[in-house]
Amino acid sequence: MKLEKLNDNQIRCTLTKADLADRQIKLSELAYGSEKAKSLFRDMMLQANAEFGFEANDIPLMIEAIPMPNDCIVLIITKVSDPEELDTRFSKFSEPEDEFADNESMDLDEDALAQGAEEILQIFNELKKKDEESKKESLDGQENKLDSILEENADNEADKISVDEKNEQQENEAAVFGDLTKMFEFNDFDTVERLSRVLNGCYSGENDLYKDDRNNKYYLLIHKSEHTPAEFNKVCNMASEYAKQKNYTKSVGAYLNEHNDAIIVNDAIQVLADL
Repeated sequence: MKLEKLNDNQIRCTLTKADLADRQIKLSELAYGSEKAKSLFRDMMLQANAEFGFEANDIPLMIEAIPMPNDCIVLIITKVSDPEELDTRFSKFSEPEDEFADNESMDLDEDALAQGAEEILQIFNELKKKDEESKKESLDGQENKLDSILEENADNEADKISVDEKNEQQENEAAVFGDLTKMFEFNDFDTVERLSRVLNGCYSGENDLYKDDRNNKYYLLIHKSEHTPAEFNKVCNMASEYAKQKNYTKSVGAYLNEHNDAIIVNDAIQVLADL
């Protein structure tokens, strides 16, 4: 227990966790006004008188309790000349009417000390309550932070699943449409040229042009190649404006290659667009 004299009318007492432990006093016990707590305050006043001559005969005392880190409590004890100025948060203490027997010792009135100790304990109890509320608020804040982290992780996981599903869908589309080929029938060569100029710049895939001399028709095979399904579908829609789409299978492609003249292979549209 550390006592400091601030001035003739005021002292400061610092109670550490060790001080309370030495007297086997807990904050929760102080709230019940135990004899140990009363003895602590009595010793505090006797020590102040012995060290600083801090006397408070028939003088009201104002005690302010201040919580400090590491479970320390600071008591500011002030002599008050006008009791009516005391705030309700502070306590009054009176010295006994008996004079000192000598200059070496002082006995304080038991009833006055007991009353003062009980009011000090009430202050401790309020501090303990505030400390518990602060811990509860801290715990609530940690729980809210945890909930926020869990929600964020759930959102991230959902986004990850969404990306994975999108990638899987793209892979499936690539597998389905990887070798996709469309065949278009033209009535004349000029129409093939016009379509080639239209598709120039938006289609760069592999394509072949055949001519059937028996019916004087031209057949353009357009391969999906590296284009996406959406891009390839757009190209085919544009080609449908100039030609008639025909059913295509690998056997049809083999028949065209065997029985018809291959005019331009691999890049017919690109070549014709430059003419």
